[in-house]
Amino acid sequence: MRKKVIAELALLMTIVITACGSTGEPLSEAAAENTAITKTQNMNSKEAERDVMIPKEIEEIPDEYFEASNQPGTLTDLYYDTYESFSYDEKSKPLKKHAVVYLPYGYSKDQKYDVFYLMHGGWGDETRTLGTPGNPSSFKNVIDHAIAGGEIKPLIIVCPTYNNTNENGLDSANFSLAMQLTRNYHNELLHDLIPAVEGTYSTYAVSTSAEDLIASRDHRGFGGFSMGSVATWRTFQYGLDYFRYFLPMSCGTTLDDKEIFAAARGHDPDDYFVFVMTGTDDFAYSYDEARTNLMRSSAYFTDIDEKADGNFAYRVKKGYSHDGNAAMEYTYNGMKAFWSSKGKSTDIQQATQFVAGSALAPKAFTRDTKIEEVIKDPAFGNFGRLLFPANKGYYSGDTLGKLSLTWYSNINPNKTVEIVNYLKQRAVLGDTIFYDIYSDEEKAQDPTKEDTGLFFFRGNKGAKTAIVNAGGGFVFVGAMQDSFPHALELSKKGYNAFALIYRPGAQTACEDLARAIAFLHENAGELGIDMQHYSLWGGSAGARMAAWLGSYGTERFGEAKYPRPAAVIMQYTALSEVTGQEPPTFACVGTNDGIAPYAIMEERINRIRANGTDAEIRVFPGLPHGFGLGQGTIAEGWIDDAVKFWKKHITE
Repeated sequence: MRKKVIAELALLMTIVITACGSTGEPLSEAAAENTAITKTQNMNSKEAERDVMIPKEIEEIPDEYFEASNQPGTLTDLYYDTYESFSYDEKSKPLKKHAVVYLPYGYSKDQKYDVFYLMHGGWGDETRTLGTPGNPSSFKNVIDHAIAGGEIKPLIIVCPTYNNTNENGLDSANFSLAMQLTRNYHNELLHDLIPAVEGTYSTYAVSTSAEDLIASRDHRGFGGFSMGSVATWRTFQYGLDYFRYFLPMSCGTTLDDKEIFAAARGHDPDDYFVFVMTGTDDFAYSYDEARTNLMRSSAYFTDIDEKADGNFAYRVKKGYSHDGNAAMEYTYNGMKAFWSSKGKSTDIQQATQFVAGSALAPKAFTRDTKIEEVIKDPAFGNFGRLLFPANKGYYSGDTLGKLSLTWYSNINPNKTVEIVNYLKQRAVLGDTIFYDIYSDEEKAQDPTKEDTGLFFFRGNKGAKTAIVNAGGGFVFVGAMQDSFPHALELSKKGYNAFALIYRPGAQTACEDLARAIAFLHENAGELGIDMQHYSLWGGSAGARMAAWLGSYGTERFGEAKYPRPAAVIMQYTALSEVTGQEPPTFACVGTNDGIAPYAIMEERINRIRANGTDAEIRVFPGLPHGFGLGQGTIAEGWIDDAVKFWKKHITE
């Protein structure tokens, strides 16, 4: 970049003073943090290894997911021959059936895909859920966005029908007839539909023989809402050899459950997983409650909430009834649970398939990988050193699993591993993951600018942008706990997120953030990002940076005047000043924070509100300084509230 940084002496003095906290002593926040170090809290190892990711609560679908995606999957028609369900064994009535098949964006026969068979409910047919190739549904857009954002691995979705005819779903409108059809549907499913699908598209089945289809069951699931849920339980009963994952949603009728459960006899309990969902206002609620109580007493099921390696989960959404919105939301959550990019089959493994034999495609990082090995990995070029504090005196531990950062708590080693593998995967695939914000000439004039830049966590093309700033008392940058995890989660939600690596010092840090904002505005088109209504995020010292840039603007830190952020998201900092120019502000802190007293943060939020600006705060009992995303703590999920706050202030 070509601009000369201009420092205003008066402003510099203001920043140094306000960075001191309430005592007025330079870097008192950093000094105080030295007394607040807590031990790293590790995740349960079984939780980390489990290949399903069950949410604590059913998550809502982001509003923007219903809009068309820039990375759309494709709907295709699949026709196949079968026989009327009731006479299938005699094969007396041949039928030509139809299924709608979803192929993910970038589908290639050179890659293998998991398959999810998704059945419609009553009064529906195979076009109900995703639409048709010429008229896709809004839920098809949801799947596109979830895959593009990394929430769901690219997979094939098959929407079939248990109807014997395709005449406006009349078979499914007749309850007793639909119950008979779903009980018999497994004949068609196992012998006709699955071979037709997996003989046409690229899946994990080596062939369409029964032996090979059974051998590939770990890559196959079945789910459905309402009458589709009945079909799901019948598939468990008659097709367990062929499927590993089951998603029965709002099953509002009585079934011969014990008989169905007994189909698991002879299977290892780890061989299958059932995720049940419904709503409190759904007529199916009482049926699902009774069924899950039976599951808990059954020898074939263990509730994952009672035992980490359980094989079923039950989630209820308060206020939800038996409708299409619930069906979409449950399906979205179920697919994320079964085929999250966080599971065993990580994206980095897929990435290496495309560059087989390349020096940039060694095995994925693990908790036992040496930090120095990550820093020197060829995929990271000459910026690998910036993944960790440039001053090595502020971190300890020689492996990713043992990483500890000064003044930080609740570091999740599994998240650390996920972050470096994600960045490496993107680099291996040829994406630019790091951007310099200063020119070579500027770096030559000021060598400290060598240790600056932006790590890019890409979301959807053209999506809104967040800039995340880690803390570290203005003496180091604790990105691996305080900005990388946030940026990764934001990218999974579809947003474009950048984590800034800046120079220590209150003034220089703000100058670097101002330069980063300028860089992103000037290069938004090339980067494929939307800088309108961007947000600034930060923890500890990084929160001060976000607040100062939000209040004073880029022009006060040596750059041209660029738009202020739509929202500032702050974690655990004792900043007290209020200028009256604050953007909408969201804050969170723990009551056991000896560095940033929560009362100071509450008072500041109240003063911002008094000025007529929207502001919110979350205070978490018992948490210390530096909890980051707060995974495994009372604060887990705060980032979702922060995103909702930001979205309130995004106006077109």
